[in-house]
Amino acid sequence: MDKIKIGTRGSKLALWQAYHIQDLLAAAGLESEIITIETIGDKILDVSIAKIGSKGVFTEEIEEQLSIGTIDIAVHSAKDMQSVLPDGFELIAFTEREVVNDVLVSEKSDISLSDENLVIGTSSTRRVALLKHYYPHIKTVPVRGNLQTRIQKMKDGACDALLLAYAGMHRMGYSSLIRKRLDLDEFIPAVGQGSVAIECYKSINPEKKQAIKKAVSHPQTEIRLETERAFLRTLEGGCSIPVFGLADLDNKTVKMKGGIVSLDGQEIIIKEVTGSAEDAKSLGEKLANEVLNAGGAEILKEIKEELKK
Repeated sequence: MDKIKIGTRGSKLALWQAYHIQDLLAAAGLESEIITIETIGDKILDVSIAKIGSKGVFTEEIEEQLSIGTIDIAVHSAKDMQSVLPDGFELIAFTEREVVNDVLVSEKSDISLSDENLVIGTSSTRRVALLKHYYPHIKTVPVRGNLQTRIQKMKDGACDALLLAYAGMHRMGYSSLIRKRLDLDEFIPAVGQGSVAIECYKSINPEKKQAIKKAVSHPQTEIRLETERAFLRTLEGGCSIPVFGLADLDNKTVKMKGGIVSLDGQEIIIKEVTGSAEDAKSLGEKLANEVLNAGGAEILKEIKEELKK
């Protein structure tokens, strides 16, 4: 089999993910090379993701290279993947999941969410809305860029702390800056948070596709993410919609908790479903419909109208 060409964004975290995939392929005896591609999300750093548009901000240019065969697979953070992929594209594998929590990151050791004067940097609509709901006294400021850029902005005084995913902090060796791992009962993560997704195009050699899947895929994580992504797809939630969902797998039973929060944090709907791993996809859909029927549809409509402004 010829060398597998891996496409990735060029940030340090994206490259960590690409090298991780390269190591998994190598362990299975598969040769590969890494090709870096700049995306619109990397180029536009002074505008929030919600304003750029939620579909394919970090994936569009990479998918173009997949479709013309410059690369065989693309490596993404699973949480960055839109709920519905363009025609011809599919996700073929998810790596074993890292700790899923959001974390409070700061140089200050005595940081507390109860601090009335705390300023937190985040560009995630989900994190901003959840902060407004649970900690309405906290002020947030938008901070974008790669992990190193965000940490530098914090050090330069843009904010007292950052709200980020544990996975990125851990993978980049910044665990010493983590001051608090946020409770999953309050801060349910973005769908897919903590896993790396592998995307390919329909023109890929079937034998190569199967070999990659076998080398990279973590079956338990795949079931969890199949549930979560079915939930996201049914809710039609993109990167700019404050939707959250986390599925857990115990033996062959899936339990998923998920919901939506209004942009101002005033309204939040959280539901939970349990069922067989064999029904992962329909479980995710069921949870989404429960959220929508409980008032989520109205919240979603208001959010979409607000984001058009």
